[in-house]
Amino acid sequence: MRKWFARLAVLGVALLVAGQGATAAQAQEPAAGKKIVRIGATQSMDSMNPFLAVRLVSTSIHRWMYGYLTVPDSKTLQPSPDLAESWTTSPDGLTWTFKIRQAKWSDGQPITADDAAWTFNKIMTDEAAKTANGPAVENFASVTASGQDLTIKLKTPQASMLDNPIPIMPKHVWESVTDLANYDAEKYPSVSSGPYIAIEHKKDQYVKLQANPNYWRGKPKVDELQVIFYDNPQAAVAGLQKGDIDLLGRMTPPEFEAIQNNPNIEAWNTQGRRAAYLQINHGATTTDNKPVGDGHPALKDVKVRQALHYAIDKQKLVDEVQNGLAKPADGSIVPPMYKDFFWEATGDEKVTYDPAKANKILDDAGYKKGSDGVRTMPDGKKKLEFRFTIHTETPIEDKLAEYLTGFLKEVGITLTTVKLESSKFTEETGVTGNFDIAISGWSVNPDPEEVLATHLCSRRPAPNGEGGGTESFFCDETFEKLYQEQLKELDRPKRAEIIKQMQERLYTQAPIIAIYYTNDLEGYRKDRITSITPVPEDKGLLYGGSGYWPFYTVDVKATAASGGSGSGGGSNTGLIVGIVGGVVVIGLAVFLLSRRRKNVADERE
Repeated sequence: MRKWFARLAVLGVALLVAGQGATAAQAQEPAAGKKIVRIGATQSMDSMNPFLAVRLVSTSIHRWMYGYLTVPDSKTLQPSPDLAESWTTSPDGLTWTFKIRQAKWSDGQPITADDAAWTFNKIMTDEAAKTANGPAVENFASVTASGQDLTIKLKTPQASMLDNPIPIMPKHVWESVTDLANYDAEKYPSVSSGPYIAIEHKKDQYVKLQANPNYWRGKPKVDELQVIFYDNPQAAVAGLQKGDIDLLGRMTPPEFEAIQNNPNIEAWNTQGRRAAYLQINHGATTTDNKPVGDGHPALKDVKVRQALHYAIDKQKLVDEVQNGLAKPADGSIVPPMYKDFFWEATGDEKVTYDPAKANKILDDAGYKKGSDGVRTMPDGKKKLEFRFTIHTETPIEDKLAEYLTGFLKEVGITLTTVKLESSKFTEETGVTGNFDIAISGWSVNPDPEEVLATHLCSRRPAPNGEGGGTESFFCDETFEKLYQEQLKELDRPKRAEIIKQMQERLYTQAPIIAIYYTNDLEGYRKDRITSITPVPEDKGLLYGGSGYWPFYTVDVKATAASGGSGSGGGSNTGLIVGIVGGVVVIGLAVFLLSRRRKNVADERE
């Protein structure tokens, strides 16, 4: 029976991966002389509707399709012109006027300020339209258009106005949509203003994008982008190794190391835009300050949270969990690639790995060790036994849990791992508060306001359990005051200093503990891609970056008429056999009875 089950499992694996091969082949239709770039993604589109899409892959693809008021400069990452070619601000910082450039939508219609005004007003007035970017217009009092002038009046000054994350949509196409909540936007070709136009989408399989001849910067160098969705990272890595895809981003260290000896692959390792941290349940509450959840009472004590911090050997986590492909975090939740806003603790304030100090903090606070070596609350009624919540089927998080368990045992704390699927993880760590410590992280944009806003009082769930978007259930008067100050400060260096103070407050109060900044690990086929410009241009990011610059500048060899692996054309058989073979070598166990799972951290922008 066991042998029969094992054979059935292997057959299931082969069929699963063969399906992936067929998907890749289906996306790559033979077209001699065309320049096609095939990008692997281990996450599929949640919606082609930009008002509804929240996954990272979706927002990335929409950045390639649509224009924004501004985009991060490819060298400095500071806001630079996009559909808005210039802008002015009133002395009080409450009125912003953007001059929309003379350009065309992909269907030839002119782009006007009225398109932008309609987009923002739609989000301000339609609950469904708020799904993806509702917080970005919360401070808008009114938005009007006159010719090519777009005027936005604010309720209070807002320094992050030039980093608005909302794509501008064509009014003449979208104003007829009456039920936005259920509109899938599956009409092709799309009407777009960015470098590319969507021409086909097969759910959970691929998206095809075609170069936009009306793009205001000029047509991209390649004819087509194909984003091919894989159910699991190992199949995607195998696809890159075989040449079925040309580029793959967001790899884990083991996946990245698997490609390093392939002479046809450029292994791309640079600073990333993500911080990984521990979320501490310091007393979860709703917006009306009612306690929720079952967090351990000891974690309400800032001294316990600080002791946890001193107990963690971050360098060891980097070396042995991340295989050296990360940087220990000594303060900021904003990664070091954002030099203006990055903050790092120094001097006596810096928390270093010091188990003796952690033990002393706990001893002095009255958390005594019992005969079993485990500490109890000062009243002796409850042991310091914490749960560590991680995502199901994430080997790196399993390994992290193993190390943290050992670190905390040294200071008299027991840690037990709890594994949850994505939706349950989100519910328990962001709404119901049923956790003690959880793994977390965020992809930070060039302006870090949004990631900081996830720690505001208002981001806690409402009394009915809805809304929110909290990252920590943090509600701190000092942090709130600093947040409001940075919003109003239009002088960038002065604002950066306030943002650093906000990060310092998070560091000392420890509702979260930053552990490391993961490197951006990507790979692309050198035998296919002839040039690509990262963002920022000085050893920046490719797929994982903010904006469209790498995929606007990318160039590849034209496809050959004969097709074949790595040529952009295609025989299904070659792809299927190649991917199956590659995956079997990497490890069949990963795929056993596989079904699609989503990692919340990967979905976050």
